[in-house]
Amino acid sequence: MEREHFSKHFDAELNEIRTKLLEMGGKVEQMIANAMKSLVERDSELAEQTIRFDHQINALEMEIDEKCLEVLARRQPAARDLRFVTLALKIVTDLERIGDQCANICKRALELNQEPVLKPYIDLPRMAQAASTMVKESLDAFVRGDDALAIKVCKNDEQVDDLNVQIQRELLTFMLEDPGTISRAIKVTYVSKCLERIADHATNVAEMVIFMIPLHSLGHRASPSTWKFAIVALHNLLECIIAPRTKQSIIK
Repeated sequence: MEREHFSKHFDAELNEIRTKLLEMGGKVEQMIANAMKSLVERDSELAEQTIRFDHQINALEMEIDEKCLEVLARRQPAARDLRFVTLALKIVTDLERIGDQCANICKRALELNQEPVLKPYIDLPRMAQAASTMVKESLDAFVRGDDALAIKVCKNDEQVDDLNVQIQRELLTFMLEDPGTISRAIKVTYVSKCLERIADHATNVAEMVIFMIPLHSLGHRASPSTWKFAIVALHNLLECIIAPRTKQSIIK
């Protein structure tokens, strides 16, 4: 009876973490939409509201961090539950950084809104929509443990990268033809780079989802793509661990 009570309470705590993560993800998606709307519609008030809203994302990050650490300390989870909690700690960091990128976009929007429009914003909203979808799907993949959806997110990152390159080239042409556009073009370039980084953070989450799912449990479902992205995810994780140590040894 006591063990059953413990299990129910533990499941409730894990569900609370899931719920908070989805709440944080939803707010981040709204920030992406509002950041782009403030730029396209030249809405400086919305830009300022979105910058202030970033504090809510920071608060949620701290709340989820504390809950995860509490679960680790009190429940000592194992196997899949341990992977879920530890990866949740990493994912909130990516979500918080996405919020920071949205705030950065709004800061550039405040500046661009005071100047004549350089060009119609067509590709930037497409980038924002693609990046926002990647964020949503990466979190859905995490909560459901869906490796196929996580792989889809990783592949979709190429679409955002291609749009970023296209925008950079177009803006370079503007600057070469008219030096008077350089200041505005650099700011738009910065916005494009922020959106590309948002997609990168979503890819980080998707890669962690692939790492979270034990490959032996995939069995015959493990396609070459699954193995490929699992190896990439493991490589990136090892880089995070080994790189600082390598840097220290070089310094010594």
